[in-house]
Amino acid sequence: MRATPVLRDLVRETRLHAEDLVLPLFVEAAPQDPSGRTPIASMPGVDRLSISAAVQEAGEAHALGLPAVVLFGIPEHKDAEGTGAYDDEGVVQLATRAIKDAHPDLLVMTDVCLCEYTDHGHCGLLRGEGTEGSVDNDSSVELLARAAVSQARAGADVVAPSDMMDGRVGAIRAALDEDGFTDTPIVAYSAKFASAFYGPFREAADSTPAFGDRRAYQMDPANGDEAVREALLDVQEGADVVLVKPALAYLDVIRRVKDATNVPVAAYNVSGEYAMVKAAAAAGALDERAAVLETLTSIRRAGADIVITYHAKDAAGWL
Repeated sequence: MRATPVLRDLVRETRLHAEDLVLPLFVEAAPQDPSGRTPIASMPGVDRLSISAAVQEAGEAHALGLPAVVLFGIPEHKDAEGTGAYDDEGVVQLATRAIKDAHPDLLVMTDVCLCEYTDHGHCGLLRGEGTEGSVDNDSSVELLARAAVSQARAGADVVAPSDMMDGRVGAIRAALDEDGFTDTPIVAYSAKFASAFYGPFREAADSTPAFGDRRAYQMDPANGDEAVREALLDVQEGADVVLVKPALAYLDVIRRVKDATNVPVAAYNVSGEYAMVKAAAAAGALDERAAVLETLTSIRRAGADIVITYHAKDAAGWL
């Protein structure tokens, strides 16, 4: 049954389609380049985009058969409270309106977090002063709920809290329902690990913590049982999809979460995973197309229904 391509296709257990993939977009309020595209050095082929460039990129994604984009915002100004995250005229809100106006059939997912908007780079409000500060979970949850509602008002089809604050899914669900957005789904970053593979993203989003790290609220990479517990808690609070991040070093977690939750599972093929493949391909060490398709297939095989990946446009073209 392996002798010919047709036979191999006939018995293939895992299928990879463009419809399984979501493209992340970094949208900046004050573009550094007149073209509206600022290359990200550590992520070849990925740019920070002006709102108009993001509309164009979203249109290209839609034309390739991708069902959705997920927006990350880089505001013009940051502050300790991350006010740009819940500003109705914030960069993600403006980009959402523009993309939905231009491409109404494309799903727009929005990242719900404070790290891109705070001057200290952490995912929530701080208690204490300076480098002695730590993230205050409960006050941060209130602002995350405000951000989700603001994004839904702007037209977001799906909100995706990525902060790892306890209780935020329930708070966001209640806030959305109270504001009339009862049909807006929540994709919860339920198992987000404190990973070494986020480095290029932090350059792209300008979200490196000014002090300390995020291990107090992101998960220990050694823990699998905890990942399942976190996912089940988010389902109980109203998550429609649970997400595992990163993907490649956590394929076992994707499978366990899929088996335990009985809801759709997403996985984030993160910036460091993308950068490694691009660097190896540039060095002639591997075939980029073959490596990307094998990688994405492995994430699907592990149980992911949705794969967020910077390879999405290339993969859709190849598929």
